[in-house]
Amino acid sequence: MNFILKYKLVFIGAAVGALGGFMYYYYVGCASGTCAITSKPLNSTLYGAFMGGLLFSNFIKKS
Repeated sequence: MNFILKYKLVFIGAAVGALGGFMYYYYVGCASGTCAITSKPLNSTLYGAFMGGLLFSNFIKKS
């Protein structure tokens, strides 16, 4: 439980990024299917979650 509370910003960032990645797939996407990240919803959602987690991890205060 302590781990979750310590890294809650990373989990929030991953959730926001996953939502953003899926929205990017849905609204922009890749019509030809040859794009590596945006050709499938799973790829863009996982990529967005990873990037969101990385971005939000920058805001964790070091003790």
